[in-house]
Amino acid sequence: MSNSTVDASKRTWLIASGCAGAIGGAFTAVPFVSSFQPSERAKAAGAPVEVDISALKPGEKMTVEWRGKPVWIMRRTPEQVAALPKLDGQLADPKSDRTAYPTPEYAKNEARSIKPEIFVAVGICSHLGCSPTDKLQAGPQPSLPDDWQGGFLCPCHGSTFDLAGRVYKNKPAPDNLEVPPHMYLSDTRLLVGEDKKA
Repeated sequence: MSNSTVDASKRTWLIASGCAGAIGGAFTAVPFVSSFQPSERAKAAGAPVEVDISALKPGEKMTVEWRGKPVWIMRRTPEQVAALPKLDGQLADPKSDRTAYPTPEYAKNEARSIKPEIFVAVGICSHLGCSPTDKLQAGPQPSLPDDWQGGFLCPCHGSTFDLAGRVYKNKPAPDNLEVPPHMYLSDTRLLVGEDKKA
């Protein structure tokens, strides 16, 4: 075998391996470069969330995600709304005056909402960040008082909240559930995460 044959095959091998390396490098670079761009999920994490509430029946609750948090939207019955003022004496902050989770002005009312029947709140306990469970049915139940009017129970340390997300007295949770900024786009469409029209 002559030197020219060895050099030709070596050159072919170098070209082939160089091409393979370039192709492999391009495939590696694409995910690497795209990792610098925010994902669709990351882009949406801070954006307002539009919710269709037309199918929500009285007494029902739905959950949507906004900024990585569960946001509850509940259509309270007329009876549930009527029961709210009767609970003020049992609550730690019935008028939402505390400022750790400032309540928007439009929700500084007995129902803590724009429309009395529609309740919107971040479903995270103000104590240690657990998610309370639904205890919407009124009446005696385990871990709840005998005169329970319906609301939410945080199973971690026993904090209880009424159907307006107001915390009961002498519970570990220091504050009411947070009411996020929100507004109505129509009677059936709610925008969570924004409360001023551009």
